[in-house]
Amino acid sequence: MKILIVEDDINIQNILQELLIKNNYEVTSAYSGSEALLLLEKNVFDLVLLDLMLPAISGEEIIKKVKNIPIIVLSAKISSDDKVKCLLFGASDYITKPFNSEELLARIQVQLRQKSKWSNIETLRYKDLELLNDKHTLLINDKKTNLTKTEYAILKHLLLNQNQVISKNKLLDLISVDTEDCDENSLRVHISNLRRKIREFTKREYIESIWGIGFKIK
Repeated sequence: MKILIVEDDINIQNILQELLIKNNYEVTSAYSGSEALLLLEKNVFDLVLLDLMLPAISGEEIIKKVKNIPIIVLSAKISSDDKVKCLLFGASDYITKPFNSEELLARIQVQLRQKSKWSNIETLRYKDLELLNDKHTLLINDKKTNLTKTEYAILKHLLLNQNQVISKNKLLDLISVDTEDCDENSLRVHISNLRRKIREFTKREYIESIWGIGFKIK
């Protein structure tokens, strides 16, 4: 697995490099925002560890530009506003400095596992729901309903992140791999249609709106 470390503090860079290499990750380092974007344009990475206070281009701007790669923010900024802002921009996780090495490794493993597991399974199951891989088909109490490409992509990523609230921007980034016909204005319409299809077969409410942030599986 290839990880990009974006951190301008040489000491922290060295600590992170040593920790990740010791745990068999392939590591590339960037010391500024502009260097990070250049590396991301020319290489494929599985995950990014990102500081926010960087020379040239801030970490927040990088989060806005990078799509379809898990980003874990490592920052000395500890306010809730900073955390919420980064998650809304599309970051996958946020850890404040100083960080615990074991916790960081565990959070990296969680993000990489979420990224890769869908390709290795045939179905996603959650309570009464069973989503069939690559068939755009949802089984609810063993009753079949067909989903549109966008509905399918939305539900897939909500089920893959069952314990997380996914911001609207992050969800749009995730589903952009599967569909190009969804923007922020139409996302709520697609989710409303998805909820309606689920309600036809069960009284359970599965998709919860988290006001001001995004959505999660209930």
